[in-house]
Amino acid sequence: MARRPTFIAEGKYFVMTAILSWCGLAVVSSMYVTIPMVTAFVREFQVSPAQAAWSGSAFSLAYAISFLLFASLSDRYGRKQVMFWGLVALSVITPLLGIASSFPLFIALRTIQGIAAATFAPAALSYIVEMYPAENRVTAIGFVSTGFLLAGIAGQVLSDIVSQNFGWPFVFYFLGGIYLLSVGLLGGSIPKGGTQHQNINVLDPFKQMGTLLFHKSLLFCFLIAFTLLLTFVGMYTTLGSYLSQAPFLLHSNQILLIRAAGIVGMLLSPFAGSLVARFGIMNVLKAGLLLAMLGLGILGISSALPILVLTSVLFVAGISITVPVLISLIGTLAGQFRGAAVSLYTFILFLGATLGPIVSLLLLKTGSYILTFEGLAALLSTAFLCSFLVQKRIVGEG
Repeated sequence: MARRPTFIAEGKYFVMTAILSWCGLAVVSSMYVTIPMVTAFVREFQVSPAQAAWSGSAFSLAYAISFLLFASLSDRYGRKQVMFWGLVALSVITPLLGIASSFPLFIALRTIQGIAAATFAPAALSYIVEMYPAENRVTAIGFVSTGFLLAGIAGQVLSDIVSQNFGWPFVFYFLGGIYLLSVGLLGGSIPKGGTQHQNINVLDPFKQMGTLLFHKSLLFCFLIAFTLLLTFVGMYTTLGSYLSQAPFLLHSNQILLIRAAGIVGMLLSPFAGSLVARFGIMNVLKAGLLLAMLGLGILGISSALPILVLTSVLFVAGISITVPVLISLIGTLAGQFRGAAVSLYTFILFLGATLGPIVSLLLLKTGSYILTFEGLAALLSTAFLCSFLVQKRIVGEG
């Protein structure tokens, strides 16, 4: 493992954490910006809603698969280098989406964008582990993870505001500018990092993943991970059209405010470590899943708008607690295979995000919003049951 440079002043870590959190928020926002624009794509490209949903799924599928590759590449070529050139690629590719002349071209560009975006998260988390002192490390990971989660709301809010006022192509022009700014921030303020490992075999993590999938507790953890962003993206994919129908009949600005209310639920994420220290990792995992399941289940059957807003916040809070807790648990259970386990976890997490719009639209074919929300809540109930089957036995022990 690379040693952190001794010349980094203590105050510098605050700046580094702020920049990494900002970049994480910006990068992952691209996954969610198309959720409010599905209807616009149906009109613009003359495709069905199910086809238009691939505007999100193509990105997240490429994003998830590419995680498996870039975790190893950052070991070989350096954390900052992989993050920097990924942001450069995003600043070039993203504006091109706004001028795509056909839906197949748009989907191809979204796929390339997803590949470029996947450079950031595994490199950033590994950078923190290598470069930060132990007393700053957990807090830094908490803030960067909050940026990843916050992107799920911020991306939708940004998309709604910009597309309604200027048109959907300007969402991608605006994001391109954000990525160019991020290139400058990261390039100018983040130290290069530790030694590169040119002799690393990029295939080693894939060999280790086979071992991890036969570990029962890790397998249940991966099943839980699969449901988290699937239900998160699925819920928000459904929410807009649900609120525009009777009995709510809300207009776009009101729906935007309800989406933004979910940010309140994200405020718990940085405190997940404190909750684990006080109540234990398994108890917090179960509590987070239960909170998300109940929030989504009640949201689906309530016709009172204040209760709907409250339950959406509870749902987001449950997801926001569970994501960092689960990644910590998986890292512990994986032992010496921690790096491969986190890469596999991230792949499965965002594979769920890929299927979120598709699953929600399939459930909507029943003609019932209640069945759609309750179907998603049922997936979380399965995850909740899986949490009782997880045992704290490390790979290779016992």
